[in-house]
Amino acid sequence: MFTIKTNCPVPFEQQPLNEYLLLKKSWLFSWSASSKRVFIIVLVSLFLVLPLLVTLCFKVFVSSYDYYYNLCMNLCIGNVVMFLTLLRIYLGWSYILKRLLSATIFYEESGWYDGQIWVKTSDYLMQDRLIGLYQVMPFIVRIKYTFLCNIIIFFVLSFFKFLLDKYGYILYSV
Repeated sequence: MFTIKTNCPVPFEQQPLNEYLLLKKSWLFSWSASSKRVFIIVLVSLFLVLPLLVTLCFKVFVSSYDYYYNLCMNLCIGNVVMFLTLLRIYLGWSYILKRLLSATIFYEESGWYDGQIWVKTSDYLMQDRLIGLYQVMPFIVRIKYTFLCNIIIFFVLSFFKFLLDKYGYILYSV
């Protein structure tokens, strides 16, 4: 599936199309490039499973454990972990998109910081831009919407934590 461009002076691993294919196959980025169902399942498991396991472990091993307050705190921590994971994925995809859409490619041949710039031919430019716009851009848009949901969830959890702190478990009184 990798493409070897014979008239391209850019080394194989630094060609934008090959960088895209490598990123799409890597374990961290592969689930973000998969279907929406897999993307949501991984995010929900990242957000819920880890904090709930930590909360249950503390409930079992610590007798005087404030369950609701610590559950809210663990969900906030899970939300921050999800935010940082999404940030890493967003930065990786946006770098690839920038290289695919750019008309020039900066590359190094030997690794001795002797960088050069190659101007893409019209065929390579059209192919890379099509891949960037129709393959990579939907991933970036999906991640941006997930950032928005992540921030909303964080503020809702912070509001619940505020209610727990200020009103002393008024939410749970029967």
